[in-house]
Amino acid sequence: MHYDIHGLTSPDAQTILLSSGLGGSGGYWALQIPALSQRFRVITYDHRGCGRTGGAVPEVGGITAMADDVLEIVEALKLEKFHFVGHALGGLIGLDLALRRPELIESLVLINAWSKADPHSGRCFDVRIALLENSGVEAFVRAQPLFLYPAIYMAENPGKMAAEEAHALAHFQGRDNILRRIAALRAFDVDDRLGEIQRPTLVIATRDDLLVPYSRSLRLAEGLPNANLVLTVAGGHAVNVTYPQTFNSAVIHFLSTLEHA
Repeated sequence: MHYDIHGLTSPDAQTILLSSGLGGSGGYWALQIPALSQRFRVITYDHRGCGRTGGAVPEVGGITAMADDVLEIVEALKLEKFHFVGHALGGLIGLDLALRRPELIESLVLINAWSKADPHSGRCFDVRIALLENSGVEAFVRAQPLFLYPAIYMAENPGKMAAEEAHALAHFQGRDNILRRIAALRAFDVDDRLGEIQRPTLVIATRDDLLVPYSRSLRLAEGLPNANLVLTVAGGHAVNVTYPQTFNSAVIHFLSTLEHA
């Protein structure tokens, strides 16, 4: 597992581990590092088969296997507890860890995640799979921003869209790995176990997320015994990228309330 440590270096510092979504790159969190690293030790990592981390997600048990990858990092750094921030797929990893290893989790932040995939998300995955299988990697990559960002954000940031497309093409994680990651997303279902997760949780969702209906986050906030919900009007699926200041402030405020609890 390839991981990076940002911010505070003391082993006693509060630690935040950031886990990205389907793309799997630790670089996804670039706009969070400056804000979080002032007060925390921040860990980012590339998921299995993504970026600088080798291997591939297994055909069965994908989310648990990806959570085990996080445990490998935890063991390497000898972490006794940490805050876990997960976007979409990363949020599912956090839920899996909170169920299996609750003693490690100080708190959870779940961004446009779910306890059980919505049929609408399945439709979106079907479209993306069809693009990959029938039209190729370039078509898959070019369509990706449509599921991440609001239209106005894409229109106002053409240079960023072009740079992201070029990077994604140059570092594509591979057909088999991404199909297995999508399959893991679709198979994940802990809806009837949310009541078991007692850790403080911040659920962040956007009303204009094309990929994941915000009702999935409402379900998380309802089912998790110790959850707070931040529901924004805009921001799309990648709200931490489109509205980084709002997102960072919400996370820091949440973590600050835990310090004074």
